[in-house]
Amino acid sequence: STFALLYCLQPLMPVFSRDFHVGAAPSSLSLSVTTGVLAVAVLVTGSLSEAWGRKPMMVVSLFASAALTIMSALVTGWHGLLAVRAVEGLTFAGLPALAMAYLSEEMHAGSIGLAMGLYISGTGLGGMGGRLLAAALTDVASWRVALFTIGVLGVVAAVMFWRSLPPSAHFHRRALAWRTLFGSFAAHLRDARLVLLFVEGFLVMGGFVTIYNYISYRLVAPPYDLSQTLVGSIFLVYLVGTVSSTWIGDLAGRKGRDRVLLATIAIMLGGVVVTLAHPLAIVILGLAVVTFGFFGAHSVASSWVGLRAQHGRAQASALYLFFYYLGSSIAGWAGGIFWSAWGWWGVAGFVGALLVIALLVALGLAAHVAADAPPLRALDASAYAEP
Repeated sequence: STFALLYCLQPLMPVFSRDFHVGAAPSSLSLSVTTGVLAVAVLVTGSLSEAWGRKPMMVVSLFASAALTIMSALVTGWHGLLAVRAVEGLTFAGLPALAMAYLSEEMHAGSIGLAMGLYISGTGLGGMGGRLLAAALTDVASWRVALFTIGVLGVVAAVMFWRSLPPSAHFHRRALAWRTLFGSFAAHLRDARLVLLFVEGFLVMGGFVTIYNYISYRLVAPPYDLSQTLVGSIFLVYLVGTVSSTWIGDLAGRKGRDRVLLATIAIMLGGVVVTLAHPLAIVILGLAVVTFGFFGAHSVASSWVGLRAQHGRAQASALYLFFYYLGSSIAGWAGGIFWSAWGWWGVAGFVGALLVIALLVALGLAAHVAADAPPLRALDASAYAEP
C-alpha cells in the first residue's frame, strides 16, 4: 500500500508536464519532493517508534498516507499538489524504517534475508500495482480519478493491516532520549561498512528511480507513441524484481553478501546499456534486467544493515533509508536535466556513472569482508557455526 501510494504518480509525469505546463525536471518533483521529505523524516520516525511502538505508528502512517493521496486528487494547482505530496513524505516515513526494524526484531537471524526479500517483494508489487492502475485510469478517465481511487484502496489496505499484523513480541518500549538518538546515529556513521551500505542505497536507488522517471517521456514520444495505459504496463517488469529480491536475499546469506551485491549492481549496469537499443522489446528487456538487479541489490544491502547493526537497529535502518530516498530525490530530479539536454543517452550515461561508483563501493565492502576473514590455517569447525 505504501509503495503504491508513493509511486503511483511516476508514470503520470508526462501528463503533469502537459496539464501544468512544466518541464521534465520540475514534473519529477511530484515524486522527488515526497522522497526528499521522506528521507529526513525516517531519521525521526524510527526513534519515535521506540517510545510509541512499531505497529501503532505504521497503522497511523498508512491511514494518513491514504487520506492525503485522496486530497492530492482534489487540489487545483501545481504548487498545491507539490505541497500535499511534501506532507505525504512525512506520513510515508512511518512505515519503511519501522517495517525493517520490525522484521529484524521478530525474525530469526537465519531467516532475515528471506524475510526482508519477501517484504521488498511486497514493496515491488505495490509500486507496480499503483503505477499500472494510475496509468490505466488516467487513460479512461483522468489522473484525478486515478489518485482518488488509489487513495480509497489505500484506506482499505490500512484497515487490513491494522486488523491482521501481529503485535511485536520482542520489542520493549523505551523513553525518548534525543541525546542517545544522536549518539546512535554517530556510532553507526563511524562504522565504515555501514557507511558504505548507506552510500550503496543512495546510488542504486538514485539510478533506478531515474530510469523509471524518464522512460515514460521516451515511450510517449515518437517513434513509440504509446498510450498512458501501455506505458503503465511497462511496470509489469516489476514482477521480475519481486522474484529477484526473495531469491537473491536468500542466496546472499548462503554465498556471501559482498559477492552477490557486486553481481547485482553489475546486472543493473548491463541492463542500462541494453535500454540504449531502439526496438521496444529490447528496451523492455533492458528495464527488466535493471529491475532484477536493483531489487536484488536492495534486498542484500538492507538485510546487511540489519545484521551489521548490533544496537539501534531502527536508527541504522533509518540511516539506510535516509540515503536511499535522498538518492531517489536528488538523482531522480537531476536525471531530468540530462533528459532535457541529451535525451535517453543522457539519462543512461548519468545512471551508468552512478552504478560504476556503486561497483567501486561494493568492492570496498568486499575488501572489508576479506579483511575480517580468518586465515585459512586458523579455520576449524567453529568458523562455520551460526554467529
